[in-house]
Amino acid sequence: MIQLTAAAAFFVLIHLLISGTRVRDVLVSRIGEGPYMGLFSLASIAGLTWMIMAYGQARGDVANDVYWGVGEATRHIQLLLQFIAIFFVVIGLTTPNPTSVKQEGVLQRDDAVKGVLRITRHPFLWGVAIWAIGHLIVNGDRAGMTLFGTLLVLAIAGTTSIDAKRRRVLGAAWEPFASQTSNIPFAAILAGRQSLRLGELGLWRPLAAIIVYAVLLVGHPHLFGVVALP
Repeated sequence: MIQLTAAAAFFVLIHLLISGTRVRDVLVSRIGEGPYMGLFSLASIAGLTWMIMAYGQARGDVANDVYWGVGEATRHIQLLLQFIAIFFVVIGLTTPNPTSVKQEGVLQRDDAVKGVLRITRHPFLWGVAIWAIGHLIVNGDRAGMTLFGTLLVLAIAGTTSIDAKRRRVLGAAWEPFASQTSNIPFAAILAGRQSLRLGELGLWRPLAAIIVYAVLLVGHPHLFGVVALP
């Protein structure tokens, strides 16, 4: 458990104390955007790999206390949450978005707010958050809470961090997009600032999400050693 806790702390700190703060701006000004992105990506991959490996070891640790069990209903709720999560992740990754890396130019388009961005301007991170919540409810042990809880906190914190970074760097160019969209899913729609237009998602994006979901369901025991289906 010590290794997992240390790995989780490292992963959180490099994101909350570097990526989402003015420390990033200072580093970029000194070494350049490209070198910074390369080094940060390496650190993130190393941290995530460390955390996953430590999680595998911690699951069999005597200190890995179990706080709640898993029932049949819980497993079905988990399957629904994972479908929603994959929907947000896949469609989010395939939709041009000024909150994504190197896609700030989308702000210059007349249709900058389109598709899933009408629901939330951070579809990928909210997908990760929902994915983490689903895994938390079926992993009631200390190791599971550490791993998936860490990813949940980072995903949600990442949305506000990216907003602050974009506002700081882009200034007035960011405000129209931010005012027309929302961080929290469906908030802009409920507030009347947006309308839900599912047709803008296209056909291939939802289809791709369904395929990815099906592949993960079938391949879960082979990839992660755990059967996903009830």
